[in-house]
Amino acid sequence: MRTRFILIQTSHAGNVGAAARAMKTMGFDDLVLVAPRWPNVLRREETIQRASGALDVLRNARIVDTLDEALDGTSHLCATAMTPRDFGPPTSAPRPYFESLLKRELAAQAQQALEPENTVNSSASTEAGVAFLFGCERFGMANEDVYRCHVALQIPTNPGFGSLNLGAAIQVIAYEWRLALGGFAAPAPTPPTPALVRADAAQVAGMLAHWEQALVDIGFLDPAAPKKLMPRLNQMFNRAQLLPEEIHILRGVAKAMIEAARAKH
Repeated sequence: MRTRFILIQTSHAGNVGAAARAMKTMGFDDLVLVAPRWPNVLRREETIQRASGALDVLRNARIVDTLDEALDGTSHLCATAMTPRDFGPPTSAPRPYFESLLKRELAAQAQQALEPENTVNSSASTEAGVAFLFGCERFGMANEDVYRCHVALQIPTNPGFGSLNLGAAIQVIAYEWRLALGGFAAPAPTPPTPALVRADAAQVAGMLAHWEQALVDIGFLDPAAPKKLMPRLNQMFNRAQLLPEEIHILRGVAKAMIEAARAKH
């Protein structure tokens, strides 16, 4: 279905950029602004910065004076309202509503396909689209605008703090709608990392002998009373499952310690 996002009387330029970014990440590009606070909002620096690469969505966006103009060419209207109205459309979470909406749309198209005389109407239905309406940041959607819609979408949030930034709300709705439409293919799985060849016991033993000599030379290990230092180091390096390259590094450290100790004598 053709999809349009409509922002009504947006007051913060950055939210327009955030909306464009949220839309593009989910593959949507039809953005209409109704009487925004800034007539040049699509060109403002804050808008462009918050769009973060979604400049094509901003270039294609339209600014209109009335909601009627913004709704032209759409047939199914979805309000976004956190507070249910006494009168007006039913309130629903996005995911179950989108599932039922698409089921109804598919059923209607199947029925029309069985009736040749409805070919023209079927084409019109296919071209019709869904519009998601978002109100201004401070007051949300006006009642009269909500009443025009088929549903008031309510994003399930923490009951104690349900306030969503406009850009975040658009991202959630865009994601849920894209998911209902089938989503995007998951990226190809990362090829498994080839099994690493660990250092063998002889390499570890040789490295430990090298370290033992280095520790004696720098005065850290008393060969007359070694206690359990070397067995403990052995266990530590075994847990690390060293690679041959790491053995070379550790032997290089031991060599440097021996050379530094002998240079002092």
